[in-house]
Amino acid sequence: MLSVPYTRATLDNGLDVIVHEDHRMPLVAVNVWYHVGSKNEQPGRTGLAHLFEHLMFEGSAHQPDGYFGPLQEAGAALNGSTSPDRTNYWQLVPAGALRLALWMEADRMGWLLPALTQARLDTQRGVVLNERRQSYENRPYGLASFTLMSAMFPPSHPYHWPTIGEPADLEAATLEDVQAFFARYYHPGNASLVIAGDVETRAVLREVEELYGGIPAGEPVLPVETPEAASAPRRLVMEDRVELARLYLAWPSPPLFGADDAELDLVSDLLANGRTSRLYSRLIHERRVAVELAAGQTSRELGGTFQIIASAAPGQTLETLEAAIHDEVARFATDGPTDDEVERGRAQAETAFVYRVQALGGFGGKADQLNAYHTYRGEPDAFQVDLDRYLSATRASLREAAARWLAPGRATRLAVMPAGTIETAPGDAERVEGGRA
Repeated sequence: MLSVPYTRATLDNGLDVIVHEDHRMPLVAVNVWYHVGSKNEQPGRTGLAHLFEHLMFEGSAHQPDGYFGPLQEAGAALNGSTSPDRTNYWQLVPAGALRLALWMEADRMGWLLPALTQARLDTQRGVVLNERRQSYENRPYGLASFTLMSAMFPPSHPYHWPTIGEPADLEAATLEDVQAFFARYYHPGNASLVIAGDVETRAVLREVEELYGGIPAGEPVLPVETPEAASAPRRLVMEDRVELARLYLAWPSPPLFGADDAELDLVSDLLANGRTSRLYSRLIHERRVAVELAAGQTSRELGGTFQIIASAAPGQTLETLEAAIHDEVARFATDGPTDDEVERGRAQAETAFVYRVQALGGFGGKADQLNAYHTYRGEPDAFQVDLDRYLSATRASLREAAARWLAPGRATRLAVMPAGTIETAPGDAERVEGGRA
């Protein structure tokens, strides 16, 4: 039985606090989730959640000089991240530095705005715009994911725009816009705090009450409504500074923890994870129409996407590559996996879960997972429940999931062509530029 015991308490201001004791090492993981991401933004005001990932490290009223210095001097590792669905911050600290970490998280939760100046906003806006240029705009194939999401989801859908935001929206954001976004979402009633490690539960709960209890509760944050379903499939082509033509196929898929979500995770592994996988064996080894490929199920709160990505071998067309992929997926959807493949998929899933609970802090460690299950399921210790979704998969359930979700007519197709070769792309493709479809 895979289980991580915990104690949960809720402060009067709405902050959920989850404590897990682990006395194997004198370390403590502090992990804060705010249930806000880019899906909580609006068209024309995108990128604010990711912008706050940066601003929250810059300082607050009682710690105006930033967060990395004091914590790293105390021996801590720390970081944060933003997704469409949530924002998280974590520190892994020596047990003696726990109060410092808790105090600093409390200060930026309750007293960030007094330190949020126009100069600080302008600086971090520039950092984010530079990050977008380096990580996406100037990276080979970097804008492909933006293009796919904008094509698959209509403009009013919360997954239409990238988490890092649109440059024009970031440039237009005023200090008042940013302050209002913080006040709306970054408060105790929209947050959960996990403390895991070498602690005593009663003592640490008293400390949390002392540090966080006086922070005002914010207005309730209602679940985001999805105004429109995924768009009709499209066939797109874009040009990029790349050497090899690359094909992206993307299908709308179930939301996180929805029916077939776990099955499609396993299907993606069996199709493209490792040299013995279906697509790798068929497309790279046997037919030699591709030189690299990957597949994955991206699970999100409001809906998922299943993607297959493959780079064409020299002399091969993307039409040949696409037909080969659809043939192999159709074979899987008709015949299903073998018994050996199912066992391999289950074993890989179980290994990943066991590995995850060995780490105390950081991205994906026990503290992070307790917060994820609490946020998305209301049940912090859902490790075994989650794992059982994978262990209960069968040949029939995997075959049916592939047949239900991965039909060729449901796929949005993006061809990324080397510069100067776009005229050789399929004639039915719609040309797009700049990461927008």
